Amino acid sequence: MNLTRLIPQPPLTIDTTADDAAARLEELYASEATWLRINMIASLNGSAVGVDGTSNSLTSRVDRRILGAIRRQSDIVLVGATSIRNEGYLMPRTAALAIVTASGDLEGNKIPADLAPGRLIVVCPSHAAARVRNHLPDTVDIVETGDERPDAAGIVSALRDRGHRRIVCEGGPNLAAQLLDSGLVDELCLSTSPLSVPSVLPVLPGQLPQRLELTQLLADDDGALYARWRVTR
Repeated sequence: MNLTRLIPQPPLTIDTTADDAAARLEELYASEATWLRINMIASLNGSAVGVDGTSNSLTSRVDRRILGAIRRQSDIVLVGATSIRNEGYLMPRTAALAIVTASGDLEGNKIPADLAPGRLIVVCPSHAAARVRNHLPDTVDIVETGDERPDAAGIVSALRDRGHRRIVCEGGPNLAAQLLDSGLVDELCLSTSPLSVPSVLPVLPGQLPQRLELTQLLADDDGALYARWRVTR
């Protein structure tokens, strides 16, 4: 499967099965030292989930290769608890994982019991901390936010305080939109699947208008698009 860069010029093509594909993708998705990205996939009609109710029916092998390249550029992957419950998230191979939850319900997670310290952070209200501990290994680092639901600024601050400078949020849509609305996001990496689906969960259900600049656009042989959008200030 080939991946062709359309923007910026000049065009280039990557054979995603080649031995050097991973290194070339990392070059295309290089980031600054301190950076907050959103990386998500959507259908042609803007849904964050496909016919199975998850993003798994929208993604592809090329999309997963790009996901891996972005994760290798990141210190930590940030997700909401709904993604953990619905999609059964595995631990990233090259980055730590941070989970945001209001209830502490992390049923269905695939976090290994022997997880090393520092690999997993959970941000939650104090009343949810005990429930989180019931679901996860003792090595989890729990950041309690008192009686309040975690907010975008507090989440990012907690991760930065623990030394995580390059953060990628992989959803869900509400968490991603909260970060974007709060003015904390530097870049949106959005994959567009060449599928239209009957039910729509908006990929970014934000409340504030945003201006973004297209800095890169890739296309694969199946017609999927992979865009990098820089958030303008």
